[in-house]
Amino acid sequence: MASALGRLARLSLLTNARSSPLSPSCGPGRIVTLCRTAVCSSSGAILPQPKKTPFGLVRIAVVVVPFLYLGTQISKNFAALLEEHDIFVPEDDDDDD
Repeated sequence: MASALGRLARLSLLTNARSSPLSPSCGPGRIVTLCRTAVCSSSGAILPQPKKTPFGLVRIAVVVVPFLYLGTQISKNFAALLEEHDIFVPEDDDDDD
């Protein structure tokens, strides 16, 4: 849905380019050319490809796994603390009669 909204916005910019306040001049015959700065420079030259980070998934796993383990240990210890102080203790209902 976001891509459809983006296309609609670009289409409206292209159709309203002559009356756009972003245009450098409102004279007849002037056409505004849009340029995506992520792909090309302000002069219109195509930028080189971005550098790929090697071992991207390995780096993500190296960060996620230890912090996921740390989070589980903290939550386990906090649950034990709550149970020890009788703040949150599940009731043992034996209604299996």
